[in-house]
Amino acid sequence: MNLSDFDFDLPERLIAQKPLPDRSSSKLLVMDRKKGVLKHDAFSHIDSYLRSGDILIFNNAKVINARLYFIRESGARVEFVLSFRLSDKIWYAISNRTKKLHQGEVLISEKDSSVSINVRGRSGDYVEIETSVSFDEDILRAIGEVPLPPYIRRDAENSDMERYQTVYAKEAGAVAAPTAGLHFTKELIQKINDKGAECAYLTLFVSWGTFSPVRHDDLSLHKMHSEKYFLSETVASKINSARKDGRRVIAVGTTSLRVLESTLKGGENVPGEGVTDIFIHPPYEVRSADCLITNFHTPKSTLLMLVSAFAGYENIMNAYRIAVENDYRFFSYGDSMFIGDL
Repeated sequence: MNLSDFDFDLPERLIAQKPLPDRSSSKLLVMDRKKGVLKHDAFSHIDSYLRSGDILIFNNAKVINARLYFIRESGARVEFVLSFRLSDKIWYAISNRTKKLHQGEVLISEKDSSVSINVRGRSGDYVEIETSVSFDEDILRAIGEVPLPPYIRRDAENSDMERYQTVYAKEAGAVAAPTAGLHFTKELIQKINDKGAECAYLTLFVSWGTFSPVRHDDLSLHKMHSEKYFLSETVASKINSARKDGRRVIAVGTTSLRVLESTLKGGENVPGEGVTDIFIHPPYEVRSADCLITNFHTPKSTLLMLVSAFAGYENIMNAYRIAVENDYRFFSYGDSMFIGDL
């Protein structure tokens, strides 16, 4: 398949710019992936599609304040978005002045003059920077902002500190939210537990590369971005037991599915930490999960390709057409899908 196969017409008005007042009030488009049958519902009813014994796999990565502003010696203001931590003080970052920055240049934080970065060079679309201090949560809270996605056409607000974060976020390090999880409330998670389904957590630090466009029509030429993950022995054991028992494994979000698929060896998920650059697109067959909870993705994106591999290309393109016709909200703050063997 080619890149052009994953294009579709999306009116600008359907790109969600703000979250709804209540997390779980989003629309839910339910798909039986074997039959391709669709049903319209509300996300607050997600528990009605779950069974006792299901295991839901969430990504508990926590978004850091990765959008930063630094000042050059000339006084010019430069924006950076941290993308991928290479070591304690070294990062790959995206900048609005990538081509103008030069190796060895030192820039000072706009909000704290005691914090600086040194430009080490370039790597593709990224600037490699070394920070004067370790960028922990406290430092980033003081000098950074919430890194809203590029398709949200507004500045970050105080409310985004809470809403562009899942209620179960724990492990700091992501620079983009695992957005399928944004619909869950603590009350809804309790309802899921009460039904006899289990919630388990892994970590994948979503990088800014998740927004990188595919530049080649020939998909075999696309180089996927890398993201760090961690899957504990306890959670891997729970997943493997569920699969062995014939219980459904439900990936909450494409990020969870990337870890599940990356760690699947011989029919079992192998615990550990590592880096994945897995590129899932048709005709790839997903074997690690039975169901997927996911938002609606951008045209021509690797995420759209992933859900097409999971649910079937024709099924997904038909579902997206119907979602547009029914004014579903798209992308990070948008509506949701439940796809699976129902």
